[in-house]
Amino acid sequence: MVRAESGDRERAAEAALRPRRLTEFVGQQVVRNQLSLVLDAAQARGRAPEHVLLSGPPGLGKTTLAMIIAAEIGVPLRITSGPAIQHAGDLAAILSSLEEGEVLFIDEVHRLARPAEEMLYIAMEDFRVDVVVGKGVGATSIPLDLPPFTMVGATTRAGLLPAPLRDRFGFVGHLDYYQPHELHEVVMRSAAQLEVEIAQGAAREIASRSRGTPRIANRLLRRVRDWALVRGSGELDLDAARAALEVYEVDPRGLDRLDRAVLAALCTRFAGGPVGLSTLAVAVGEETETVETMVEPYLVREGFLSRTPRGRIATAQAWEHLGLPAPTPGAAIEPTLGRF
Repeated sequence: MVRAESGDRERAAEAALRPRRLTEFVGQQVVRNQLSLVLDAAQARGRAPEHVLLSGPPGLGKTTLAMIIAAEIGVPLRITSGPAIQHAGDLAAILSSLEEGEVLFIDEVHRLARPAEEMLYIAMEDFRVDVVVGKGVGATSIPLDLPPFTMVGATTRAGLLPAPLRDRFGFVGHLDYYQPHELHEVVMRSAAQLEVEIAQGAAREIASRSRGTPRIANRLLRRVRDWALVRGSGELDLDAARAALEVYEVDPRGLDRLDRAVLAALCTRFAGGPVGLSTLAVAVGEETETVETMVEPYLVREGFLSRTPRGRIATAQAWEHLGLPAPTPGAAIEPTLGRF
């Protein structure tokens, strides 16, 4: 419920809520201002904007901004992803079909296959690709000119991008987590798009539990709407929001069942740590990668958990959140998951 990643159904539900213009985009003021300048300057020169790289955690609006870039300059948008391009020929087919000025959006661009990545270097800089025809000593390289286009890349792990690829982007923007007041605005706007009325208190409650991520805020809004329709009076007020979020096990700090299970295991079974990641994952019955990529980042960011060379350690805030007494040497701790 509070994971920032999305599937096909999630993306379909988000489509109706996406802003279409920069003026409608909430938050990310610095990136919006910089991107607006880049687009306005390109239009004034009558040329395609420079290539754009958007980095940041999932769910903050990188895909939405790519769509806005295309809409602002009035050109088509071609969407693909790094994992979908496994061969240089796949990328060559996409690039050769682009129209002049078109925007090519590659999500998770750091996951491009190496041969495709090297082809992209030339395409971005010289608007040209070299198509190899034949095999062995008889192979021939045929240069194929491309119309000017704008490449928009999105990545959740900018550090994995090779320097030659990163240097070919004319503008690099990093998206940060949203503040509660910005998420409140996102929830109010999305409620209007969904044609439902929501109380200010309910919008603030949803925003406070959304982990700084608009995608999660929109998801929780839809679940609160469903609860109010099926089990409530139909009104999206503060009581409905709290009742719905309790059903979905999202507590006032945005922690879900797995988050609290990790903290509880760390505090009750391992006396607050330090404990290794794999041991902690086994204790909650999850894969190590799930705990490391989906649980730990938020717990660390919110100050519930610390990473040390010896292992994971629960902070005083974690004990307080679970309603457990602070540990004392030799004291037995009664296992409990705590309540929210």
